[in-house]
Amino acid sequence: MATLRKIIHIDMDAFYASVEQRDQAAYRGRPIVVGGTPEQRGAVAAASYEAREFGIRSAMPARIARQRCPHVVFVAPRFEVYREVSQQVRAIFARYTDLIEPLSLDEAYLDVTENLVGERSAIAIAQAIRQAIRDETQLTASAGVSINKFLAKIASDLDKPDGLYVIRPEQAAAFIEALPIDKFHGIGRVTANKMHELGIAIGADLKQWSEADLVRQFGKAGRFYYRAARGQDDRPVNPNRIRKSVGAENSFSPDLATLPEMEAALTQVAQRVAQRVQDQQRGGCTLTLKIKYSSYQQVTRNYTQTEPIRDFEAIARLSLALLHQHLNRHAEVRLLGLALSNLEPLPSEVEFTQLMLDLDLRD
Repeated sequence: MATLRKIIHIDMDAFYASVEQRDQAAYRGRPIVVGGTPEQRGAVAAASYEAREFGIRSAMPARIARQRCPHVVFVAPRFEVYREVSQQVRAIFARYTDLIEPLSLDEAYLDVTENLVGERSAIAIAQAIRQAIRDETQLTASAGVSINKFLAKIASDLDKPDGLYVIRPEQAAAFIEALPIDKFHGIGRVTANKMHELGIAIGADLKQWSEADLVRQFGKAGRFYYRAARGQDDRPVNPNRIRKSVGAENSFSPDLATLPEMEAALTQVAQRVAQRVQDQQRGGCTLTLKIKYSSYQQVTRNYTQTEPIRDFEAIARLSLALLHQHLNRHAEVRLLGLALSNLEPLPSEVEFTQLMLDLDLRD
């Protein structure tokens, strides 16, 4: 029998906002938003838990955040500080395993099946990591522990903030069967709404569908949904994952019917992409716009230039130009997405290339 993996998903709690509250005593205990102000037509990059109590969420338009909480404090992001803290956290991970797959500045998968400290319990390792993060950064992190990435990711969301949730192998099937479809990682709001229309409310309902029927209803994603309903995920934790694009998308319910609604929504997506570009310190030369209409027809259009596209203003300007040029103005829009590809190399990739050139010259 194959050895079951021991996977941990670590997610820093309200990361950007928590860093700001840590560094500024005046922000502690107050609703704060990191991101653009309503005057800039910006979107929320992160909201403190105090702000979330008012229904404020990331990617929400700043003007809506202000409406929901008139006394919310808007804070300009400090990405260089967030990157420094993220490096501290990853150094803590590295004490326990070499198999670390960062997803962003504030979350990562760890495979601790075989680990550097000889600890058999993944739960004990997750507890030790969370304590070290608290001691060394004065921040909190939530963790999910299970036998694969899909289950660990779901688990980390179930006891936030500052929580630890474990889905044991013998619990996985019953847990997934009882899980609301809206809580499935990888099932967005629009897809969840369609599933509800089809009578799929929880994992047990999804499990009744054949793979072929799910593919007919949802395309290739149906294969993922079939496996997800059974808690199956054989993807390894990949420390060498090469990111080919930086992107974000948002689905809408109800569908967007007017051009101003679409422009505002696309601007929010552009801001999320710009934040991820900042996180990863690499722009891209190709910007791709994805539009999915209410009919589920999907189109993609792209623009390429010689210099990397990095800042929010450029991403927003180019994405709106693509929208105006290619939008079917007689159809309602269900989803908008943006992605930057042809990415700049990371500093480490540049250093590696230079090293290879140096070696070639010495031969």
